Amino acid sequence: MGVNHKKIRQLIAEKKKSVNDRQFFASRALAGHFADMAAAQTKRYGYNRKVKVKTVWEPKNGSLAYTDNEMIWINAGNKLVTKRRGRPERYEIVCGLFTHELGHVLYTNFLTSQSYDLFFQAGKWFPEPPPLNNRDERMNEADIWDFCKSDEMNQNAFLRLAFELNNILEDGYIESKMLYRFPGKLGGCLESFRNAHFEDMETLTQWIDSEEDGTHIWQTIMQLILSYVKWGEIKYGDEPLGDERVQTVFALLADLDRAVTDPSSKERWNVVNIIMVRCWHYIKEFLELCVEQSKQNQATGNGGSVNEIISRITSSLAGSSQEASGETESVESGTSAGKASAGAKRSLTAKQAAASVSSEDESEDEENVPSEDESGEEAENGVGDSTPADEETDEESPMEASRENVPQGPQEPFQEISSGENGRLPHEQTTSLYAPTGGETTRDDDYEGSGYPNAAKDVERILEDMAEQSVCTELEKRRTSELNELAKGISYGNIHEGVAMTVHRMADVKEDLVDAYNEISSELRGISKKLQKSVLQKLLDKRTGGKMTNLTLGRRLDVHALPRGDGHVFYKSVLPNDTPELAVGLLLDESGSMSSRDRATYARATAIILHDFCQSLHIPAMIYGHSTDYNGVDLYSYVEFDKIDRNDCYRLMDISSRGSNRDGAALRYVAECLSRRPEEVKILILVSDGQPADTGYYGAAAEDDLRGIMREYQRKDILFIAASIGDDSDNLKRIYGDAYMDITDLNKLPVLLANVIKQHMRV
Repeated sequence: MGVNHKKIRQLIAEKKKSVNDRQFFASRALAGHFADMAAAQTKRYGYNRKVKVKTVWEPKNGSLAYTDNEMIWINAGNKLVTKRRGRPERYEIVCGLFTHELGHVLYTNFLTSQSYDLFFQAGKWFPEPPPLNNRDERMNEADIWDFCKSDEMNQNAFLRLAFELNNILEDGYIESKMLYRFPGKLGGCLESFRNAHFEDMETLTQWIDSEEDGTHIWQTIMQLILSYVKWGEIKYGDEPLGDERVQTVFALLADLDRAVTDPSSKERWNVVNIIMVRCWHYIKEFLELCVEQSKQNQATGNGGSVNEIISRITSSLAGSSQEASGETESVESGTSAGKASAGAKRSLTAKQAAASVSSEDESEDEENVPSEDESGEEAENGVGDSTPADEETDEESPMEASRENVPQGPQEPFQEISSGENGRLPHEQTTSLYAPTGGETTRDDDYEGSGYPNAAKDVERILEDMAEQSVCTELEKRRTSELNELAKGISYGNIHEGVAMTVHRMADVKEDLVDAYNEISSELRGISKKLQKSVLQKLLDKRTGGKMTNLTLGRRLDVHALPRGDGHVFYKSVLPNDTPELAVGLLLDESGSMSSRDRATYARATAIILHDFCQSLHIPAMIYGHSTDYNGVDLYSYVEFDKIDRNDCYRLMDISSRGSNRDGAALRYVAECLSRRPEEVKILILVSDGQPADTGYYGAAAEDDLRGIMREYQRKDILFIAASIGDDSDNLKRIYGDAYMDITDLNKLPVLLANVIKQHMRV
């Protein structure tokens, strides 16, 4: 429609080259890319709430990523991302962060955290008391309650540490699930993110060295727990397996394995309770130090509550993440056991634990620790691998047998990524779930990636979208300047002399307008389709020609109609003929009086229907709103004849009730723009309450001005239609005569508009 698309493509290509990483990773295009992926994966579980994604570039912000189950927030400016050299590598890390947080959305039950807090404050363990296997554990459990009841700050510190431990276990669980369930792009990027974190992790030797500078031994033990639940291994450095920190974690291996494989979030809280009781002699001293530091902060006025201190310490662990929060259950409500990632490494760590127990001295311990080369060779050859979880079998499992009726995806270990929606499974009404048994930890020593070949192309597509958005924004700003120049060049008549005219147009559409349009547009587009169907049939008849029957007068007799005896017995042939081209303008009153009785709402709905109709039939259209303020007349451009971007439909959601209304100036502007169009038929529709009201412009004189403008532009072949809402028809009749229609019932709008269009296109 007059847009130089070739020029736009050239500008997009130039803009794409100039997009830097800050612009790319903090763009709405990238956030939208991840939001679409989140929607696709949550909908597979019949989960209808939209998860939003926000990506930022904040190098000075130490936070990496988090989710509250409504929003996934990712800081692409964190050094973990920026230390990667190329954009594809950085994208992999950011996508891995997204995959991790999406795992919380899919598999974390946020309600259990609230339950744990309420139970503990009532003096009870949640979900059940931890097993007390010996006298030391019974004494530890009793001391925990004494410690927490002695001081409210002590209890807050205990709960904060419990939540942080649970988050560590949840991280291990959800990453295992994501790697198993999504082995393609999501799993591959998550693995890249995990590898980056593991590379940054200090060895046990380095942690022990830092204890001399004030790091508490419990922080080192937490790092070892985190390392095991996420990667299945520990970076020992030069330390022997007999080290007390290592032995503390070795004693917890069975419980930690259960935490990262059991689908029940309650089981992870059970493991938290076990850790707190068994490790209490380390934890108590650590919490006392944190409480003391918090009290000193309060005394000096430096701030920093005990919760903040513990959270800050936990966040310093390599591989840790900010605690996920929310007030809902997990998306997936299944009860099937998960599979833990890094199966071979977990198996090796278990062997090391067994070897350390049976060893007699430190030197024997060291002999049992395989070197990197030896451990890799041992894993590859399967030496000593005798656990049932790692044995291969040809017997078909019940789960595999139950998958016969489930649509199967592609055979490749990845799924093709697309910018659109496709391949969604329909929601089914089910009454039961299959609960498999025998959850196991598996190993895969030969995994070399999914082989997904289009990672670079996917990023390139996002860059293309970003560049297009940037170019369109610049062109829209330029067009707004041109529209204002046009407004200055129009002669509005003496009554409007000296009145300032300002054209407003959003160069960049906000996400909330997009969401609002998508939420309500479906039914309105249905009304538009009825209008399209009615007009299209007449257009088809006009273009193809045919036979017109049942006429009372004519030269040709239809003998088949004679028996009816109703006199409609003639027919004539209709020759094919091109229909005249049509252009439509819509002007909306956005004055304060449109706020009552939903007048502005009807105006907005009418605009959405008409825009969809014109867009679908490739009819040039312009849609404007108008109001006034102390600076003069404000014109709001929603839809222009010449399209630059694809966001006009979303701009319509900004239609509202504003100030006063100087109808004549706005009407002349839109009529003048419409009169310059080359189409043979031009229709201008006005939606108004028929009450012009502005300083020095109201009453009968203002109505005379409107009638004069209508007659002037009718002589320029513009058809005027005034659309009334409810009781406004009398006002509009007085101003515009019979050129009006009542749009109070939107379901009648297709018939009304169709009749107008058919009549004036001589269809």
